[in-house]
Amino acid sequence: MVRPYVQFPDETVIAYGDIRDDQTVEVIVERPRDWGFDTARCLMPAYRWFDVDGFSPSDLEKLESFLRDNAPLIFEFASDPESGWKAA
Repeated sequence: MVRPYVQFPDETVIAYGDIRDDQTVEVIVERPRDWGFDTARCLMPAYRWFDVDGFSPSDLEKLESFLRDNAPLIFEFASDPESGWKAA
């Protein structure tokens, strides 16, 4: 299951999946554009980016810095679905 983590003012959304058996978490990033979405996926904790479309290397550096700063919380939420974000 994929859950939202944060939405930035430019409407970029970061979401995360459940923690996997190998203790990794897949993070999905989407940003709206005129003809669809820029997308990227990152496998944490290796911070291996894949399926990148529309994000520049500079964008990925900034996103990775954000993910590194938020990794403990993302992993906590991914390992316990009840502890994450809840809709009002």
